[in-house]
Amino acid sequence: MTAKITNVFVLMLENRSFDHMLGFSNLKGTDAVTGKATSIDGLAGTESNTFNNATYKVSSPADFAMPVDPGHEFPDVLEQLAGVGAQYPSGGAYPPINNGGFVASYANVKGAASDPGEIMKGYTPAQLPVMNALARAFAVCDHWHSALPGPTWPNRFFAVAASSGGLDHSPSTPQMIEWETVDGFSFPNGTIFQALDRLPFGWRIFSQDEFPVCGALKGITLSDIGSYDAFLQAVAMPEYPWVFTFIEPNYGDIENGTYRGGTSEHPMDDVRHGEALIKSTYEAIRNSPLWNTSLLLVLWDEHGGFYDHVVPPAAVAPGDTAPGSKYNQYGFTFERYGVRVPALVISPLIPANVIDHRLYDHTSMLASVEQLFGVPPLTQRDAQASSVLPLLSLSTPRTDAPTTLPNPASAMPAPAPSAPPAPPSASVDSGNLPGFLHVAMRNDLQLSPPAQHPAIVARVQSIQTRPQAAQYIGEVRSKVRAARSTRSAPR
Repeated sequence: MTAKITNVFVLMLENRSFDHMLGFSNLKGTDAVTGKATSIDGLAGTESNTFNNATYKVSSPADFAMPVDPGHEFPDVLEQLAGVGAQYPSGGAYPPINNGGFVASYANVKGAASDPGEIMKGYTPAQLPVMNALARAFAVCDHWHSALPGPTWPNRFFAVAASSGGLDHSPSTPQMIEWETVDGFSFPNGTIFQALDRLPFGWRIFSQDEFPVCGALKGITLSDIGSYDAFLQAVAMPEYPWVFTFIEPNYGDIENGTYRGGTSEHPMDDVRHGEALIKSTYEAIRNSPLWNTSLLLVLWDEHGGFYDHVVPPAAVAPGDTAPGSKYNQYGFTFERYGVRVPALVISPLIPANVIDHRLYDHTSMLASVEQLFGVPPLTQRDAQASSVLPLLSLSTPRTDAPTTLPNPASAMPAPAPSAPPAPPSASVDSGNLPGFLHVAMRNDLQLSPPAQHPAIVARVQSIQTRPQAAQYIGEVRSKVRAARSTRSAPR
């Protein structure tokens, strides 16, 4: 273990591209490699997409919450990157990319046609004061890409396993039922949590949500996941027992697919609630006994359909699964990164105002943890990934790092109420709901006597509609909250 860093924290938020969040930040600083003055690779203001013979330029400010959810499944991202009519040949090469189809893709979403240029908007620095303050105080990476050009679940899997197990889409309910039910989704080479289990190092998952995505993984049980409030208590203690901590936000209204009322920064939720979570997490670590030997990464899992001007480069395939495998719906080879996402690297061993133009993806986080704690790579992807540890260039911790951050932008509303219940016929097989339903089922199984397990699995298998899923998820949420309330903080 590198003596300088004893604890790594990762906070992963949702569905925002780099240009959407920081393209208009106009950040200037010191190049991480050359030490010379540099500027962030953001927007000039002339970037555009053409749709129906109209030109839509990038613009600011952006709305704090989107009226509808932009598409970000594999076919949506294909259109965004390669244009209308682009085809991906199963097992083949990704088509040429020009980043010209974002508006056309967004216009396909119900309710978006009246203002398809919404997808080209970016925030001003004043709209995201927390993010911009951290970027100026530490390091921002402007070529950090999502792991693949696709949705949340496979990208989050890459962040903990350097692979998605072949998954290149949002899984359906039947697929989730197949995921070994009690054991959860497994990977040929395991996850970073399982790798750390083989060494004398502890890890912990904390979540503001009862159904974190990590809860779908093999080897993860309810006892491995603490509430966010428990994290705030634990990190303030003199002895924090976990070297690696992964933090998930509150995903809000998962039942109806709006994600409102959460802190994940999902497009239809107010981004300022995510700013508040970033602020809280940073300040808790900054003012803890661990600060001088800590590393915090704030990441976003994928771009959520928002415009970005940088072409995703070629990537190294994990090498653990073959195209056409069980969960490989589109035959994707994983030899292309996804769209850029924001990435903040925070430590008292990083000089202020560093801009890092080097290429990273989510497995760079894994490569950094592996290098710190002597863990072998999980796949060929993290074996080739760049580590962020060279950014920790100071020999002694800084004493000028801010102890508090600005508040989120003014007039932040209370969390929005959940949407009206979905129509009785609304299918459960859309978006991320099947994944969250699987996590709910795993939690239910762990909280119930074995004799009840067959009935629980049968009930989940019978769920066909969103209202049925919402009823079940609500019941399990109450069980999880009750279990958490009786658990001591930290174990």
